[in-house]
Amino acid sequence: MTTRLAGLSVAALGLVLLAGPAAAHPGHDHGGLIAGVLHPLSGADHLAAMLAVGLWAGIVGGVRRWAWPATFVIAMVVGVVAGWSALPAPGVEMEIAASIAALGGAIALGWSPPLAIGAIAIAAFGAAHGFAHGAGMASGALLDPHAAGLVAATAALHAAGLALAPLLVRGRPLAPRLAGGALASLGFVLVAGSMLT
Repeated sequence: MTTRLAGLSVAALGLVLLAGPAAAHPGHDHGGLIAGVLHPLSGADHLAAMLAVGLWAGIVGGVRRWAWPATFVIAMVVGVVAGWSALPAPGVEMEIAASIAALGGAIALGWSPPLAIGAIAIAAFGAAHGFAHGAGMASGALLDPHAAGLVAATAALHAAGLALAPLLVRGRPLAPRLAGGALASLGFVLVAGSMLT
């Protein structure tokens, strides 16, 4: 079983290393509920980060299981509002990529910080993701269907990560570390990609 898991992890890591930089923000339709739901699902950066938040919270457990994902969603909404300003934020893509590397690293290392420390990090990550989303939305559009879809998809991805956590932990001590390593690797690939653009 361990050999098969290691093989799958190596294969996943190979795919991660072949991935190009994510293009999760430009060119998206910001016009409705379905577009809002699809937005976080269509870019490797958002998808990986949101799954990682749920996975990390699920592995660490306790009150973090709901507090950290809720923190991400709230901070993302704040970031969306800030993104409406349309002020240039050249480092936001780097921050998003770095959030995946940091979340993956925390999972891989088995880091279990106090609730507040984890929440502060996750809030910073959520705000960066929200800013990127908000920069492409019309100002004041927080109550439109696109924003509702974005929040719903984010919460669903957190829930998927939470559901995956016990499956990884149960009887497989290396599985969370390998999953975290794959996420961290994706983050580093995306960081390198954002440096090249």
